[in-house]
Amino acid sequence: MSTPMSVEQYRDLILQDVAALPSAQLPLAQCLGLTTTATVTAHVAVPPFTNSAMDGFAVHAEDVASASPDNPIRLQVIGEVPAGAVSDEWVGNGQAVRVMTGAAVPGGANAVVPVEQTDQQPGAAPLPDEIRVNAAVGERANIRLAGEDLAEGDLVLAAGVLLDATSVAAAAATGHGTLSVIGKPRVAIIATGSELVAPGQPLDRGQIHDSNSIMLFGLAQEAGANPVSVSRCSDTPAELDQAIAEAVRTADVVITTGGVSVGTHDVVKNSALADVLSFVRVAMQPGKPQGHGVLTSPDGRRVPIVTLPGNPVSVFVSWHCFVVPLLNRLAGRDAETAIRWARAVAGQDWRSPAGRRQYIPVARLDNDLVVPTHRLGSGSHLIASLHLADGLAVIPADVDQVTAGDRVDVLMTRCWR
Repeated sequence: MSTPMSVEQYRDLILQDVAALPSAQLPLAQCLGLTTTATVTAHVAVPPFTNSAMDGFAVHAEDVASASPDNPIRLQVIGEVPAGAVSDEWVGNGQAVRVMTGAAVPGGANAVVPVEQTDQQPGAAPLPDEIRVNAAVGERANIRLAGEDLAEGDLVLAAGVLLDATSVAAAAATGHGTLSVIGKPRVAIIATGSELVAPGQPLDRGQIHDSNSIMLFGLAQEAGANPVSVSRCSDTPAELDQAIAEAVRTADVVITTGGVSVGTHDVVKNSALADVLSFVRVAMQPGKPQGHGVLTSPDGRRVPIVTLPGNPVSVFVSWHCFVVPLLNRLAGRDAETAIRWARAVAGQDWRSPAGRRQYIPVARLDNDLVVPTHRLGSGSHLIASLHLADGLAVIPADVDQVTAGDRVDVLMTRCWR
């Protein structure tokens, strides 16, 4: 029997020859979580015009240079500019124009006096004939200059940027309504096993509820992918072949669970699909048996398939080690994008299997201490306690004993609480 692969070797094997999906021009509202495929430059400056940063009065700064509570300066009010309006008023010496936050600063003015530094009350009020200014302001005070954030033509976003809410907002502010991006990878999920029963249904002897498909559905959404189909099939090869044929029509990647080990009825190994798959053993626990390959869709697309073990913790670990990098690559991102690591301290002793890298679900306590979420450690069947995990402590293959106080690396599977 061949020597088991390392996690990195197998991940690289899966990613070999996998290219990013085609790009598309999408409305900004659909771009969150996607990756840009072209540079984005500013169509307009930000701000596009010089405007007021305060509700107040546009003035000549030199007119109020000596203003104080004991020496208020009187100015004639010649008009008003609400936000969204423009004015042809020109502010001369001894004059002021009432302006709202975001309103264009009228010509001639070089500063804005906040309303709180005048004799006027904040809020709705008739336009006064004159004001008394009781505090000095310097030139350009409370004014946002046109283009001081970005000038027209400046770089806003590079190609390959993972778009979050602020980057989409930056595109909107600089005049873009659409962006060239790679869409969400479409994921087809197939859980195999004659013992599987739909969640919520009664169990007969020898049956278990299918938790893998619903977990993978959620993990795909969390990873920014689009789970387009979820199905369940028995350990009948023909049934799996039919499910694969249906999945590949609409998916960019197919994920199966179960049927990849050494059992007599392991359906993935016994199906026609086996001819296009490579099955390997990976030096990890849980998740040792793995398989992968590339299918061809009816319209000629290359569709990667990853066949995961059947035990749910193995599925969870394999997802983070192998499927997330694959989805990143399909989405046009670096394979390690959004894979986050933390350094923690073991809060208790536990055993690790010799010769295999352990991925053990751990909960984070105070002071960066982590402890296994279950007394049975990294057992591949411990799905009912997996939700307690904040991450997976990763223990090297040459370590068989973790002692309280040891430093450990943690693959974060949710934000630290």
